[in-house]
Amino acid sequence: MADTLPYGSWPSPITPESVARSSPRIDGALFVGDEVWWAESVPAEAGRVAVKRRRADGAVETVLPAPANARSAVHEYGGGAWTASDDGELFYVEKADQRVYALRPGGEARALTPADDTVRHGGLRFEHGTLLAVRETHESDRVPARAIVRISLDGAVDVLAEGSDFVAQPALSPDARSLAWVAWNHPDMPWDATTLRVTEIGTGEVREIADTPRRAPLQPVWLGDDELLYADDPDGRWNLFRRPLDGEPQPVSPVDADTGGGLWVLGTRWFGATDDGRIVAVRTDGADEIVEIAPSGVRPVDVPVVAGAAIDDVRGHRVLVSGSDAGGRSGLWAVDLDAGTVDLVTGGSGAWGDEWMPTARALETEGPHGPVHAFAYAPTNPDVAAPENERPPYVVLVHGGPTSHVGPAPSAKTAFFTSRGIGVLDVNYGGSTGYGRDYRDRLKGQWGVVDVDDVAAAASALAEAGLADRERLAIAGGSAGGWTVLAAVTNTDVFSAGISRYGVGDARALAEDTHDFEARYLDGLIGPLPEAEAVYVERSPLSHPERFRVPLLILQGSEDRVVPPSQAEAIRDALAAHEIPHAYVLYEGEGHGFRRAETVVDSLRRELGFLGAVFGFETPGIPPLELS
Repeated sequence: MADTLPYGSWPSPITPESVARSSPRIDGALFVGDEVWWAESVPAEAGRVAVKRRRADGAVETVLPAPANARSAVHEYGGGAWTASDDGELFYVEKADQRVYALRPGGEARALTPADDTVRHGGLRFEHGTLLAVRETHESDRVPARAIVRISLDGAVDVLAEGSDFVAQPALSPDARSLAWVAWNHPDMPWDATTLRVTEIGTGEVREIADTPRRAPLQPVWLGDDELLYADDPDGRWNLFRRPLDGEPQPVSPVDADTGGGLWVLGTRWFGATDDGRIVAVRTDGADEIVEIAPSGVRPVDVPVVAGAAIDDVRGHRVLVSGSDAGGRSGLWAVDLDAGTVDLVTGGSGAWGDEWMPTARALETEGPHGPVHAFAYAPTNPDVAAPENERPPYVVLVHGGPTSHVGPAPSAKTAFFTSRGIGVLDVNYGGSTGYGRDYRDRLKGQWGVVDVDDVAAAASALAEAGLADRERLAIAGGSAGGWTVLAAVTNTDVFSAGISRYGVGDARALAEDTHDFEARYLDGLIGPLPEAEAVYVERSPLSHPERFRVPLLILQGSEDRVVPPSQAEAIRDALAAHEIPHAYVLYEGEGHGFRRAETVVDSLRRELGFLGAVFGFETPGIPPLELS
């Protein structure tokens, strides 16, 4: 018989340490001969990214050993920091110096690009015997210059494409004569407006393949020497198109879902093509689905991925798919389309039984600006029940971006809370991807308004339905999500506590201090400067310190270049000046997002201790957090 204990105080086997050790974070995968190679973060090794391989006999080995770290800093968010040749040579970007290196398993790494602290590399692709990369050059007092380069194995570097503020997703034609890529310019972001370009490498002649205002083509894939497959959104949803270079684009099985998303990192891929012309693609409408598109029709591929899905590689009739399943387990699966088999390569299992993992409940509520989508995770513990008349506290999670998306897959952190009797509500507020252009464009000019109204509406609807305690609603988020946390606690009375991880408190300061990739992002989210300066000031939570009224936990990385520590310190000082209970923690060596195991452990302990302190429940094994 289950024990009866108040919500929030349930004992749980899901410890901060086990969360830090939970399913790997996959960072790309490839077929290399008869092996599968992939990269994953290693929290126990300061979050470094290692490359591993599964040999034909099933043995797993590390290809890129410590202390090497495959991390790109292009656009600050990086991506595409490694690739490999068909015969098993690894190419990777070393985090420490951003140079490209080559490494044979068991051998010594050798640098392919010269030492230059002004240059970064990312978006690596090895195609048809050619190593391609996105190169970003930082010179003092100048906007970074970006180009797609060809890196020969003797170290020579040739520029193949340039001439725009940003370039991404290079693809080489099978005959190695043509290069396709995605380009865009300030003030647009890559989900606002991009251009798909093709150049003949011998002549340098550039053609615009897809260049229509307010559309965002993504990820060119060559189907032959003169035909491309790519995603585009002329009707508001990213769907697939085939385009002969001398012809017109033709839609490929359009549907009311997205094959595409926010191009935050350079290695992201949503589809691929088999040798016989079939296409395997991610389709997102709230949740992710993997489908095979063939002349005979469309069929689902039996991979248990519902969130964060990527088509990492397609070779012959084999496909590599990564993502998270409905139980929140992240992993990498190898699919044989012809045999119909699905093989788990890595991950896909948790340290706890299914009975400890909450089930996502899709919610849609009507907010002031239209429908709001969210996933609710109720408190879940097989050994404990709550008192009959008690309603649970909830943490409302606000994803970053803000142009990002969460799917119906509970993270280990979500289970950490729900197993203790604290519900979690994950909100895809207006501006999120996964629901079409109209939904993500809802945030245009309205950041700090629509996102706040939407999370408040979703939380209020949960309480009105009797599923949450209205007096014990906390809100938590990082980066842009931290902005929404701070704006929500200063502009609404819905939330009784807030947790901001490297959040934005001053939009004007962010526009001045942030990196080039997002330097004009706020033009669309708030308005161009200096014309909209009054709006920046009015929207910023730090402009209204007198409105801070509820306890706050502020967590920050010391090396964050996206949202510098000065923002968190200004929030801390405002809370102290107005005598609002708070705690501020600065994690040395962490950047924009926490990767080190010790940081994950400490931050989870502090978040739970904070909730216990402000909501008045005991947290077994973790003391209440002392607030200033």
